[in-house]
This record gives sequence, structure tokens and C-alpha cells, in this order.
Amino acid sequence: MKSTLALARSFDRPVKLLLVNQLTINTGFYMLMPYLAGHLSGTLALPAALVGLILGIRNLSQQGMFLVGGTLADRLGHKPMIVAGCGLRTVAFLLLAVADSIPALVVASALTGFAGALFNPAVRACLAQEAGERKVEAFAAFNAFYQLGILIGPLIGLVLNGMAFKLVCLTAGLMFAALTIAQMRALPAQAKEQGQGQEKRGVLLDWREAITNRPFLLFSLAMIGSYVLNFQVYLGLPLEVRRVTAGELGVTLIFVVSGLMTIAGQARVTAWAARRWRPPQAITWGLVLMGLAFTPLALAAPLASAATGPVDGIAHALLLLPVLGTAVLLSLATMIIYPFEMATIVTVGGRRMVATYYGLYSTLAGIGIAAGNLLSGWALDLGGAVGLPSLPWLALALIGIGCAAAVRALDRSGRLAASPETAPAAA
Repeated sequence: MKSTLALARSFDRPVKLLLVNQLTINTGFYMLMPYLAGHLSGTLALPAALVGLILGIRNLSQQGMFLVGGTLADRLGHKPMIVAGCGLRTVAFLLLAVADSIPALVVASALTGFAGALFNPAVRACLAQEAGERKVEAFAAFNAFYQLGILIGPLIGLVLNGMAFKLVCLTAGLMFAALTIAQMRALPAQAKEQGQGQEKRGVLLDWREAITNRPFLLFSLAMIGSYVLNFQVYLGLPLEVRRVTAGELGVTLIFVVSGLMTIAGQARVTAWAARRWRPPQAITWGLVLMGLAFTPLALAAPLASAATGPVDGIAHALLLLPVLGTAVLLSLATMIIYPFEMATIVTVGGRRMVATYYGLYSTLAGIGIAAGNLLSGWALDLGGAVGLPSLPWLALALIGIGCAAAVRALDRSGRLAASPETAPAAA
């Protein structure tokens, strides 16, 4: 089986460039964003409410505009949107380096999010187009490079932030500037006929087609739960680490373990799954595993709650094992699901509006994450209040099993099969 690096090397130059593109995007983004809240509340001494507002605007401007970014990519071409998004993020990060007023910070935050809404659907659509019949393999490599950026970005940011936050912003901005120039010169132009097909009718008709595409919509709704479960790496697992150990070491380990697993194992896991299952089956079994990933925490939560006294040494390691076990299983499940999930969106959506479908899918996932965070946070509080610490983890496990059952039902009904529009053309 190919390693991730060997898999990446097996693609043509445009796909390789898109992989490096995503690595650079994530490195620059995660170099800066983990330290932005500290800069706002510390250096600029803003109250917590304003910090939350500024960070929330970034998320809202990205999640809320994914559909717009996808539509623009389908109509104007993938390359212009990727270049525009990276250029806009250059401006946003350089503005963050000098902004010290509320209006300037709000503008910089909104531009950061909107830039992501421009290039994210376009990058995925361009990757799907350039990979051809190797979409699953391409998205496997893409996920590994994506995770590598998440892993190394904060480490670089940590060093630079120790000197000055402004240096973090300038470095990240210059990285995006270099990426913008490189992509202007190296990315292939999108096929003319694809963009021309979009101009024959209005945007609202395109959106109506996507929203009323029943197989796509049902698949999107079935997968929302997977994003809620995945987001527990940022919500539920860190809270559990702090609850049982009163420390931060376990939080760092979660991200390190998850990132290293994906970087080292994504290509092998995808090849293993592709030999055994069709894409809908791989997604189904991945969702089952994603649900079962929370059983170590469900089983260990009552024991951890009963523990008393100082936590150090062996006791600390034992309390972390269930959390790390869940993180490992979640990472493995995501490695199974993600490449097949991204390819299935093209299958059920069609080749004509790939970026639009990726944009709408991301918007629906973002809405699901927001609602899921509220509900999972409530379940975590409720479990503690009524003395049932296993409650939230059992609920999350059931969500995974429910999502798996929904995807299996869609597969058995034939809704996830390629339509005449999305099936490969005859030679």
C-alpha cells in the first residue's frame, strides 16, 4: 500500500499544487487563529464579549458565505476564486497586524472568513475535477496535507507569538501573498464550457436545483451528525481532559495523536477501505466506528468521577487513556469516511455545479455543528448535574449509529448511485 507521500507524488502537477496549497493555507491559518483570542483579550484588553463577537464574525462570514463562494467558482472558474480568496486573506491577516480599533478588527475578521468561503469550495471542486476517476485517492492525500497544516501551524505560531503577535500576522500574511502569486502562475484554468453552462440561467435557479436535489440533501442531512461528533475534538474531549486531570497536557496530546495518525495512515486506510467496500459502505462503517469511538468515555466516565485526590504520574496517564482512545477511534473513522464522502458529493450532486454543492454542503455542516455544539454542551452539563457522566457520550454514540443507519438506507434505496449526469462518459 502507498504511503501518503507516495500517493501525493502519483498525481499530476495540478493536484500536487492543490495539496501544497491546502497545506500552506492551514499552516498560515492555524499559525495565527489559536493566538488571536489571547491578543484581543490580552494585548488589546478587549472584554470577553467583544472577543467572542469578533471571533464569531469570522466563523459566520465563512460558514454563511460558502454557498456564494461555491456559486462564484462554478460561474467564474475555480482558479479565480482560489486566487481571490488567498489574496483577500493576505489583506485580512496584514490588517490584523495593525488593527487596534473595533471596526478594523471586525473588518479583518470578516475578511478572513469570507476569504475561506471563496477558496474552500473552489479548492475541493478543482481537486475533484483534476483528479478525475481518482477522487477518493486525491481526497485521501488532501486530508493528510490538511491535517499536517493543522499540526505544524500552531507550533510555528507559538514560536513567533513568543516574540510578537504582529510577527505572526505578518508571517501568515506573507505566506498567503506568496501562495496567491504561485497559484496565479501555476494553477490550470477551468474548462471554458463548464463556466459557460452556468451563465444560461440565474443563480437562484442553480440554488433551487441544489436545494431540491433530494439525494444530495438527504445525504447532507445524514452526514451532519458526523460533523457534530468530529467537533468533539474541540469541545467535549478537551472539557473531559480538564474535568478528570485539571490540566492541559491531554488536550495537546489529542491534537498531536490525531494529526500524526492522519498524516501517517490516511493513504493506507483509504486503500484498505476501497478494496473492501463501495463508497457508501465505507461511509456507513466509518460512521459506526465514529459512534463507537465514544464508548471508552462512556464506560470510564463514572470511574473518573469517583476518583479523588491529586492526579499525577500513573493516575494521570490512566485517566487520559479513555480520552485518547476516543480521539484515536475518531481519527480512524474520519480517515475512512472523508475521501469517500467528498467523492459522493460529486456523485449525487453532478459535475455541472461541483463547487456550488461543496459550498452548500459546508453551509449545512456548519449549521449542524452550531446546533450540535449547543445540544452536546447541554448534554455535558446535564450529565454532570444529574450524576450521569456517561450520558453525553452515550448520546453521541447513538448519533453515530443513527447517521450510519441513514446512509445505509440511502444506499439501499439507490439514492447514492451515480446518475446519468454524474456517471463517467463512455470512452
